[in-house]
Order: sequence, then C-alpha cells, then structure tokens
Amino acid sequence: MAGVYHPRPMPAEIHHVESGVPAGEVRLGIVVSRYNEWITQRLLDGALEAVERLLGERGRVMVCWSPGAFELPVVAAGLMERWRCDGVVCLGCIIKGETSHDVHLATSVATALQMLAVQGRKEGGVAPVGFGVLTVDTAEQGEARAGGAHGNKGAEAVEAVLQALGAIEGVRRGMR
Repeated sequence: MAGVYHPRPMPAEIHHVESGVPAGEVRLGIVVSRYNEWITQRLLDGALEAVERLLGERGRVMVCWSPGAFELPVVAAGLMERWRCDGVVCLGCIIKGETSHDVHLATSVATALQMLAVQGRKEGGVAPVGFGVLTVDTAEQGEARAGGAHGNKGAEAVEAVLQALGAIEGVRRGMR
C-alpha cells in the first residue's frame, strides 16, 4: 500500500544519553579576540557569568587573548595542549566590511575550530570547542548579540561546551 509507514526493526538495546552540566571540577579555556574588543569583552563577561552560574566553585577558567579572530584556533589548540582543559570557548566578532574579507576569515576560523573540536586534545581524549564568534553585518548587530536584544552568545557558547561535556561524560558512564 502506498503511503504506509513500515518501521524497521529496532536493535534490542537502546541507550539515550542526555547532555547537561558535567559533574566534578571542570577546566575551561576561553580564548578571546582583541579585535573589536568593545564587543568581545562583553562576550567574555557573559561567558564568565555563565561559568559562575552553571559551575560555581567547580569551574576553573583560563582566559587567553588572541590578536584577532584568525588566531583563535591556534591559541585554542595551544591552550588545550598545555593546560589540558576539558573544553575551550572561542569568542570573537567579525564585522562585514567593504570587501569579502569577512567571509574568508569567518570560513577559515569556523573550519579550523571545527577540526580542532573533532581532533580533540593530543593526549587525554576529546575536548569540545565552543563557537562564540559573531559574524555580523554591522557593529550594532554584534552589540545586540553580546548582551543586547539577542542575548549573549558568549554565555551560549559556554553552555554548549558544558552540555557537550555532560553528554561525553554520560557516554563514558554508559560504556562501563
């Protein structure tokens, strides 16, 4: 019969892993671009408030500044390797100019951070990377996303990294 749904047989055992804030102490690296600092400082403020709200005394944070957005991936990689943090949040603001430079920059940064997240730390397993890099047309749009009308994307990036860490922790518990 056309249009009738026939489900495939399901495996005998299904595990659901929820994401959430991980247990225990969390070492979090935050890398912030100095370029457009009046916006990135507000992203950092939101990120630090989220760490305090979600982790309190269990949160250990190292903040590193990079010259610009393009350097975020290499500074994040160095932080992951040397400080052995559980996750990294990268904060920046790329504002469109008169040329297509912003597109190339944003694409390069996003791709490098994604690769870093997938590859994880050199030793000790995976470490999620939070993408708190704004890619906006105007400074006003950046300000609106750094604690303005559209919330704080720095705080959201911290929340995403912590939820990913919680999911990874859940997977590890389920594998025992």
